[in-house]
Amino acid sequence: MSTAPLIDDFIARWKVTGGSEHANYQLFVIELTELLGLDRPNPATDDDSNDHYRFERPVTFAHTHKRTTGFIDAYRAGHFVLETKQGVNQKKNRAADLAKGTAARSQKRIGHGVRGTAAWDDTMLKARNQADNYARAVAREDGWPPFLMIVDVGHVIELYADFSKQGQGYNQFPDGNRYRIYLDDLRKDDIRDLLCTIWTDPYSLDPSLKSAEVTRDIAAHLAELGKSFEGQGHDSETVARFLMRCLFSMFAEDVDLIPRGSFTELLRKLRGHPQDAEHALAGLWQAMDKGEYAHALLTKVKKFNGGLFRDPSALPLNELQLDLLIEAAEADWKQVEPAIFGTLLERALDKRQRHKLGAHYTPRAYVQRLVTPTIIEPLREDWRDVQTAVQRLTEDGKTEDALKLVRDFHHKLCETTVLDPACGSGNFLYVALEIMKRLEGEVTSLMIELGDTRPLITVDPHQFLGIELNPWAANVAELVLWIGYLQWHYRTHGSAAPSEPVLRDFKNIRNADAVLEWSDRTPRMDAGGNPVTRWDGVTTMRHPVTGEEVPDPAARVQVFDYAKPKPTQWPRAEFIVGNPPFIGNKRMRDNLGDGYVEALWKAYPKMPQSADLVMFWWEKAALAARAYDAKKGKGTRRFGLITTNSLRQTFNRRVLEPHLNDPKKPLSLLFAIPDHPWVDTLYGAAVRIAMTVGAAGNRVGQLLTLASEDKEKSEAEGRQVTFDRQIGKIWSNLLVGANLSDGKSLISNAGLGFMGVIPHGEGMVVSEEVAKRLRSSGPLPDGLLRPYCNGRELTSGTLNRLVIDAFPMSDTELRSSAPSVYQWRWDNVKPFRDSNRDKDLREKWWLHRRSNQELRPQVRQLEQ
Repeated sequence: MSTAPLIDDFIARWKVTGGSEHANYQLFVIELTELLGLDRPNPATDDDSNDHYRFERPVTFAHTHKRTTGFIDAYRAGHFVLETKQGVNQKKNRAADLAKGTAARSQKRIGHGVRGTAAWDDTMLKARNQADNYARAVAREDGWPPFLMIVDVGHVIELYADFSKQGQGYNQFPDGNRYRIYLDDLRKDDIRDLLCTIWTDPYSLDPSLKSAEVTRDIAAHLAELGKSFEGQGHDSETVARFLMRCLFSMFAEDVDLIPRGSFTELLRKLRGHPQDAEHALAGLWQAMDKGEYAHALLTKVKKFNGGLFRDPSALPLNELQLDLLIEAAEADWKQVEPAIFGTLLERALDKRQRHKLGAHYTPRAYVQRLVTPTIIEPLREDWRDVQTAVQRLTEDGKTEDALKLVRDFHHKLCETTVLDPACGSGNFLYVALEIMKRLEGEVTSLMIELGDTRPLITVDPHQFLGIELNPWAANVAELVLWIGYLQWHYRTHGSAAPSEPVLRDFKNIRNADAVLEWSDRTPRMDAGGNPVTRWDGVTTMRHPVTGEEVPDPAARVQVFDYAKPKPTQWPRAEFIVGNPPFIGNKRMRDNLGDGYVEALWKAYPKMPQSADLVMFWWEKAALAARAYDAKKGKGTRRFGLITTNSLRQTFNRRVLEPHLNDPKKPLSLLFAIPDHPWVDTLYGAAVRIAMTVGAAGNRVGQLLTLASEDKEKSEAEGRQVTFDRQIGKIWSNLLVGANLSDGKSLISNAGLGFMGVIPHGEGMVVSEEVAKRLRSSGPLPDGLLRPYCNGRELTSGTLNRLVIDAFPMSDTELRSSAPSVYQWRWDNVKPFRDSNRDKDLREKWWLHRRSNQELRPQVRQLEQ
């Protein structure tokens, strides 16, 4: 790395420059790379061989009726777009002094403006938007670069980053407090290392990579503690609340909400006499609840309130439990990633899900891919309009009017509400909060540059609303939002407490059913007077053969009948986003119970009974969006939901079509991805989903179809995917172009195409390994094991499953001709079918739900 004298010389040489960007910027960048020990940009050639790293890199802008060419000041593919300007420092003219022999001096050139003035601020803002346009243009060839660098030559480098590789919005990096690198900052080793990394390995700066690793380690410690406490006879809820108070205390000491390191030090002092821990911790938490003197820390602490410490009780600890708490406390809680912490914490605290702690979680990049077009894009469109108006007003000298415009936008941003009506442990709400905080950082920066002080209001958790059926997840979601909010405040302002009480009980996360309300419910009994039960919908186990997560047949709950069912009333929100539960229409009765499903259909009489459960959320969100009134500020501006990728199929399209085709108040899909990898949080398993973003009006949208998908995946980032993009009207089949979903069946095709069999039940379809084991006990009848795949597997060439097809055998015939298969069905299919309300499915448990007897003679002819 460069020596101090070389750095001092560089700073001294460039500090006095000014007035002419074109005369200076290339030399500045070359000398900067030499100072950092980096390769300088390549010379331009008569072809494009050096376009990956050069000055004046040409790009083409595609407009509606024409194409224009622009030139990036400095560019490195896959690394950065660098846009330069040249300001000057405020200088006064100097008269000649004959006695000293100094000549007169006048400031002849001011370049793009005198630093610290509105003209300079305006220049830097324009450069930021210009760089964003360059990144968009170059992305068609090289992909989106992770960094934008806005340089006032000889004065400052501004950093903006987007690690999504999808152009989801560049934000100040690492935050609004530290995104500017001034020339004198080059004396700091960490600043020079940062610039070197942007030049050489920019994606290693993605904070989510480190955060994911830290978060997993912490969750593992908490799970071990939970298991230990429950083994002593403490109930799960008491254990969970105790651990939540512990972990927030660990976070609080790392962001200076309580004295730095004080909680960890308290735990260490308790080593050797853990019997005193219960009293010491309870005393500390009582003081934190009320903002009193904490004897355990020998200092007065802030008032936290908010409900978390309302019950300050602690559990008795042994030496092993105390050591586990100390290990968890020694982690860097500033690095925790709230977007995934919620899922892992929920699994750690809930003993029904603890064994899934090692399973995959939904990567933040996937969540952000939906949050961005749903919430951030429209807010940034509004912000760009404000920026344009501010530029015009400042040019006219109307600074007060410009400041009022920015203040009004900030006030509106601080009242913008987001609802996740199936919020789980809060990952969608947190990502929305964080990106809105990043936008707020840009807004408040401009307010201060226009002469304002730091605003008294801010984007905070009261704007992020959730509905969640699982009480564990609802509690975790609220905690995750507060940790994320305070974490952001600490990184931006150097302290984590905007005001007291630190935590507020906004009651923004509601523990409730998001689609159904009722006046009363009564247990359902069978004909013999015995309770009717179903799987609890949460508890899973590892399948003894496949190793996959499957419902635990021993985890049963009562089935109820519901009186006066009606749709749940959602709170008003400008944006709706989320990931409702994945339950197909054929599994709704098994997973939710007959009584609930019947009540659901009664409450939503217009919903087709063939629709998947997620479509009830889609229906409610679509109605809210179509009721949007921008002038009155009512209704929902946009909604974005994750659904199964069967959204395009006829039985779910019936929900979309009335909204998209309404002649008076239609809904439009503004963004859609028909097929995308995802992680089912219940099973921790890889699934395929669709993303849709809807808004009122008759508008075109952006359709992203999967172009490539890397089978290798990073847990923090998920699978790397690329998309082909189309702009146009998106129809209910999630295609643009001709509306094929309006096509009619051809009579001439009757008898040529058939639906395949519907097996119905875990164990009907088996892996090649299971099939091999079934065959090992003796020969099986021809056709009993047949290759089986769905449409996605067929198109991807993944043909590794077989279906057991016992039609037209009786159960006696199956038992005598294939005892191994009969036993497999008895163990893996019959228990599932026994609780089904369909008599035919219960009594003919060894056969498929639909054997499709029309198809069989046609296939038999092909086989012959």
